[in-house]
Amino acid sequence: MDDQNHDGDEHGELGDAEYAEFMELAAQEGFDPEQVESDLAAAGHGPLPVLAVVGRPNVGKSTLVNRIIGRREAVVEDKPGVTRDRVTYEAEWAGRRFKVVDTGGWEQDVLGIDASVAAQAEFAIEAADAVVFVVDSTVGATDTDEAVVKLLRRAGKPVVLCANKVDGPSGEADAAALWSLGLGEPFPVSSLHGRGTGDLLDAVLEALPEAPAQTFGAGLGGPRRIALIGRPNVGKSSLLNKVAREERVVVNEQAGTTRDPVDELIELGGVTWKFVDTAGIRRRVHLQEGADYYASLRTAAALEKAEVAVVLIDASETISVQDTRIISMAVEAGRAVVIAYNKWDTIDEERRYYLEREIERDLVQVRWAPRVNVSALTGRHMEKLVPAIETALAGWETRVPTGRLNAFLGEIVASHPHPIRGGKQPRILFGTQAGTRPPRFVLFASGFLEASYRRFIERRLREEFGFEGTPIHISVRVREKRGRKK
Repeated sequence: MDDQNHDGDEHGELGDAEYAEFMELAAQEGFDPEQVESDLAAAGHGPLPVLAVVGRPNVGKSTLVNRIIGRREAVVEDKPGVTRDRVTYEAEWAGRRFKVVDTGGWEQDVLGIDASVAAQAEFAIEAADAVVFVVDSTVGATDTDEAVVKLLRRAGKPVVLCANKVDGPSGEADAAALWSLGLGEPFPVSSLHGRGTGDLLDAVLEALPEAPAQTFGAGLGGPRRIALIGRPNVGKSSLLNKVAREERVVVNEQAGTTRDPVDELIELGGVTWKFVDTAGIRRRVHLQEGADYYASLRTAAALEKAEVAVVLIDASETISVQDTRIISMAVEAGRAVVIAYNKWDTIDEERRYYLEREIERDLVQVRWAPRVNVSALTGRHMEKLVPAIETALAGWETRVPTGRLNAFLGEIVASHPHPIRGGKQPRILFGTQAGTRPPRFVLFASGFLEASYRRFIERRLREEFGFEGTPIHISVRVREKRGRKK
């Protein structure tokens, strides 16, 4: 397979001549050159840096996360242990984008406080580039906080200390007392009211890397990484054992046997692949099931390191909200995607009919993903898995030259112009592909493009250039009127 490695010059994946031509076009259309450069850089870099927000229960982590991402998305309630479910959000501050991981609070359980704190903190920090450690300044540093400090020191990740619940000048003395933790300056913040969050985020940007190292697809001849993901008991471990032709991992009818991802080098189709068998993701995890909750965090971490996500779905059961959520995790992580319908040997014609209807209804957003119908138990159609993975990787790495892309965009604008809204008709002026893995496009337009028109553009891009098995990211930059040349 042709591993497309592009020269990583200062223009991202654009060559010098192509970049110069593109910038000239941008200037002709009245765009600010510095802004265009910034937009290309933002769209063109690889995986975003990851910020983990950690702290014990009810210190205001989710409130802080909502403040950082600028919308009320993380569940907030005035009692400990509310956060369980989806943990990753995308945020932007001062023109820089990054991911925020909202972790669950640390609750005493049967394992004991020390084991609980260790498990929760280590897994959350594992995939992070930097950490915001949230402490309740009105309570001060507790023994639990001190235990977390030890873990943070051991992890060696940059830490920004957030002294939360400082609602006014009188609380700043409480915040100053947290210097005793030995993590440097405590930033006095009120997550609820927004006080001090700007200074905190400035410190976060200093702690986060500008351009994170690519943890996957280095193109140096190493094995490509495949994450097997899916809800519990869909047969991930059985599939891994079948492709490995031996019992590599524990298989049990009880859901949730796998806790830790198991990395396995396996030769398939004459190629060595690195498979990651991940713990199943549950829709809701209760406090006493802390190990399962952190298995889902580890699954997310494995997804971050992977290039391809093979999503297993139990064909014998109705496609569930959990299945669609897991697929969304893979898409949002920007991974190539293959959907494998397992236990195909167990279903009859009637179930196949209803499954097709469910796929049309529930998975319409990922109809671009290659599909394989397999049986991890019998090995049925296992030979189709590698071609599907290779197809998805090829789509993930596809690059369209700027000249060809703009000819294509010109045809679209001429044949299917954007609908007129409020007496105005926005127009795509030009565009470029700023990056691959996954393909990322930046379109420069004369006005705002509606979501339905963006989806239309994406659909036409797929029809024209393929992109099978990969999400596509499209960002639109609108020309400011004052910058337009007369």
